[in-house]
Amino acid sequence: PCTSSANGVLIEYEDMFPFKGELEILRSPYAYSEEDIERIQQLAEQHKLEVVPLVQTFGHVEFILKHQKYQHLREVERFPNSFNPHIPDTLALLKSILSQVIEKHRRSTWIHIGADEVFHLGEGMDSKNWMSHNKGDVGTMYLKHIKEVLGFLTAQYWGLRVLMWDDMLRKISVGALRGEGTGTAAVAPVLLGTVALVACACPAAVPFLTKYVESGFEAVWFASAFKGTTGPAQAWTPLSYHLKNHLSWLKVMQAVPRLAPLRLQGVVLTGWQRYDHYSVLCELLPVSIPSLAICLQTLVNGDFVRDLRAQLERIYFPDTVEEWMEENINPYLDQLRDLVRDYRAIIRLNARPKAT
Repeated sequence: PCTSSANGVLIEYEDMFPFKGELEILRSPYAYSEEDIERIQQLAEQHKLEVVPLVQTFGHVEFILKHQKYQHLREVERFPNSFNPHIPDTLALLKSILSQVIEKHRRSTWIHIGADEVFHLGEGMDSKNWMSHNKGDVGTMYLKHIKEVLGFLTAQYWGLRVLMWDDMLRKISVGALRGEGTGTAAVAPVLLGTVALVACACPAAVPFLTKYVESGFEAVWFASAFKGTTGPAQAWTPLSYHLKNHLSWLKVMQAVPRLAPLRLQGVVLTGWQRYDHYSVLCELLPVSIPSLAICLQTLVNGDFVRDLRAQLERIYFPDTVEEWMEENINPYLDQLRDLVRDYRAIIRLNARPKAT
């Protein structure tokens, strides 16, 4: 019932993907098998969900650059989190990674290229030289690399639609976005809902949306969060925090029609598992399922109306309202009560197994 309002699952495999050949070094000892990847997609298909793979193509690539084999591709030698976009081997490696992942997701019509939080970009000597010789800045350098990745995907995989996180785009001018020929028609930015953004809701988001209209983007996505954003060592999911996140996004959605021709294409309910490759795991998926259910239904049905019955009885006879509530509301209230009871039991156990 919870998935009836969703139509896709976004999966960032990182080192859990069964890379092979020259890329086998990237796979974790605990990585999924090829059969696992196929089974995941079969189960998704049974529930009318499309698997959308997420492959980081610029930042958050510690699982790649930690290996000595690829250390020469770091933007800054000390840090394994971001690619040096000026070395030809960087794009060649990304093409190989993307190809292997896409090959195992032939049912998928979407791919997400990440590209968020490219820390230390512009600090490497190659980048400094490039900016000096090309009279460019970090933004144009970032766009150049993204354009190369998009160029490969559009040429090699016709019809595959692309998503990317938008946080780096926020710092880049409209002129640069339009002037670089970034391929705004080939990719849709996904607005990450930072605490600052959703706290102010609509007023904070509209300038970014306006920028994307002026830059030529045809569609945007929003990214809320049902888990994983309240601390890297969080053990349980604070429901009220994540509910407020989604209520704020509902306010932002109301502003989108005023920004035509830009259209809202979808919403990703993110559930972050760790803050970077070296971090501990934050709250696990099982304890966050109640949050996922509540947040998904909030996006679908809107805000909660506590006095629904009272409002209905102003219009209809009480017996009619009672009958409607019995058929349409009460069955779900029972499920919700069971969900809350199970959630409280999990919190009391503090993730320990029941005593036998």
